Amino acid sequence: MDIERFRGKAVGRNKAVRHAGIVYVVGTAEEAGPDIRAQTRALLEKISQTLFEAGSDRSRLLRVQIFLENMADKPAMDEVWNEWIGSDWRLWPQRACVGAALAEGALIEIVGTAAAKDKEAE
Repeated sequence: MDIERFRGKAVGRNKAVRHAGIVYVVGTAEEAGPDIRAQTRALLEKISQTLFEAGSDRSRLLRVQIFLENMADKPAMDEVWNEWIGSDWRLWPQRACVGAALAEGALIEIVGTAAAKDKEAE
Protein backbone atom coordinates (compact mmCIF):
# COMPACT_ATOMS: atom_id res chain seq x y z
CA MET A 1 0.00 0.00 0.00
CA ASP A 2 1.44 3.31 -1.09
CA ILE A 3 1.47 6.37 1.09
CA GLU A 4 0.87 9.60 -0.85
CA ARG A 5 1.93 12.85 0.78
CA PHE A 6 0.78 16.37 -0.13
CA ARG A 7 3.36 18.98 0.75
CA GLY A 8 2.33 22.05 2.68
CA LYS A 9 4.19 25.27 3.46
CA ALA A 10 5.54 24.25 6.88
CA VAL A 11 8.82 22.36 7.15
CA GLY A 12 8.56 18.93 8.75
CA ARG A 13 4.90 18.23 8.06
CA ASN A 14 2.46 17.90 5.17
CA LYS A 15 -1.00 19.35 4.63
CA ALA A 16 -2.39 15.90 3.80
CA VAL A 17 -1.48 12.22 3.64
CA ARG A 18 -3.42 9.56 1.77
CA HIS A 19 -3.18 5.86 2.59
CA ALA A 20 -5.43 2.83 2.15
CA GLY A 21 -8.40 4.87 0.92
CA ILE A 22 -8.22 7.41 3.76
CA VAL A 23 -7.16 11.07 3.54
CA TYR A 24 -5.73 12.81 6.62
CA VAL A 25 -5.78 16.61 6.39
CA VAL A 26 -4.71 19.55 8.58
CA GLY A 27 -4.59 23.31 8.27
CA THR A 28 -4.51 26.77 9.83
CA ALA A 29 -5.26 30.19 8.33
CA GLU A 30 -3.63 32.80 10.54
CA GLU A 31 -2.79 34.86 7.43
CA ALA A 32 -6.55 35.47 6.92
CA GLY A 33 -6.54 38.03 9.74
CA PRO A 34 -7.42 38.45 13.41
CA ASP A 35 -11.11 37.49 13.08
CA ILE A 36 -12.38 33.93 13.77
CA ARG A 37 -14.95 34.10 10.97
CA ALA A 38 -12.36 35.14 8.38
CA GLN A 39 -9.86 32.52 9.55
CA THR A 40 -12.53 29.80 9.59
CA ARG A 41 -13.76 30.67 6.07
CA ALA A 42 -10.21 30.74 4.70
CA LEU A 43 -9.27 27.52 6.45
CA LEU A 44 -12.36 25.64 5.27
CA GLU A 45 -11.57 26.75 1.71
CA LYS A 46 -8.00 25.43 2.17
CA ILE A 47 -9.36 22.15 3.58
CA SER A 48 -11.74 21.85 0.59
CA GLN A 49 -8.88 22.40 -1.85
CA THR A 50 -6.57 19.97 -0.05
CA LEU A 51 -9.26 17.29 0.08
CA PHE A 52 -9.83 17.77 -3.67
CA GLU A 53 -6.09 17.44 -4.38
CA ALA A 54 -6.00 14.25 -2.32
CA GLY A 55 -9.06 12.74 -4.05
CA SER A 56 -11.82 13.48 -1.56
CA ASP A 57 -14.23 16.26 -0.56
CA ARG A 58 -16.09 17.58 2.47
CA SER A 59 -19.01 15.20 1.93
CA ARG A 60 -16.60 12.32 2.61
CA LEU A 61 -15.23 13.67 5.90
CA LEU A 62 -15.44 11.03 8.60
CA ARG A 63 -13.95 12.83 11.57
CA VAL A 64 -12.95 16.44 12.30
CA GLN A 65 -11.21 17.91 15.31
CA ILE A 66 -11.25 21.69 15.63
CA PHE A 67 -8.81 23.50 17.90
CA LEU A 68 -9.72 27.03 18.97
CA GLU A 69 -7.39 29.52 20.62
CA ASN A 70 -10.42 30.93 22.46
CA MET A 71 -13.50 28.77 23.13
CA ALA A 72 -15.57 31.97 23.29
CA ASP A 73 -15.13 32.03 19.47
CA LYS A 74 -17.01 28.73 19.07
CA PRO A 75 -20.46 30.21 18.26
CA ALA A 76 -19.00 32.40 15.48
CA MET A 77 -16.90 29.51 14.16
CA ASP A 78 -19.98 27.24 14.23
CA GLU A 79 -21.91 29.71 12.05
CA VAL A 80 -19.23 29.52 9.36
CA TRP A 81 -18.81 25.75 9.79
CA ASN A 82 -22.56 25.09 9.47
CA GLU A 83 -22.76 27.20 6.32
CA TRP A 84 -19.81 25.24 4.83
CA ILE A 85 -20.84 21.72 5.85
CA GLY A 86 -24.45 22.12 4.70
CA SER A 87 -27.82 21.09 6.07
CA ASP A 88 -27.86 17.38 5.11
CA TRP A 89 -27.01 15.59 8.36
CA ARG A 90 -26.09 12.45 6.38
CA LEU A 91 -22.98 14.28 5.15
CA TRP A 92 -21.83 15.60 8.53
CA PRO A 93 -18.66 14.12 10.04
CA GLN A 94 -18.20 13.22 13.66
CA ARG A 95 -16.74 16.44 15.12
CA ALA A 96 -15.10 17.65 18.31
CA CYS A 97 -14.00 21.16 19.25
CA VAL A 98 -11.41 21.87 21.93
CA GLY A 99 -9.56 24.87 23.29
CA ALA A 100 -5.80 24.89 22.71
CA ALA A 101 -2.83 27.22 22.64
CA LEU A 102 -2.07 27.71 18.93
CA ALA A 103 0.76 29.25 16.93
CA GLU A 104 0.98 33.03 17.04
CA GLY A 105 -1.84 34.61 15.06
CA ALA A 106 -3.77 31.36 14.58
CA LEU A 107 -7.27 31.32 16.05
CA ILE A 108 -8.25 27.94 14.61
CA GLU A 109 -6.65 24.71 13.44
CA ILE A 110 -8.54 21.81 11.86
CA VAL A 111 -7.51 18.16 11.64
CA GLY A 112 -9.71 15.87 9.56
CA THR A 113 -10.01 12.34 8.25
CA ALA A 114 -11.92 11.59 5.04
CA ALA A 115 -12.66 8.65 2.77
CA ALA A 116 -10.96 8.95 -0.63
CA LYS A 117 -13.12 8.89 -3.78
CA ASP A 118 -10.81 6.66 -5.75
CA LYS A 119 -7.98 4.21 -5.12
CA GLU A 120 -10.05 2.81 -2.25
CA ALA A 121 -8.13 0.62 0.21
CA GLU A 122 -5.51 -1.02 -1.93
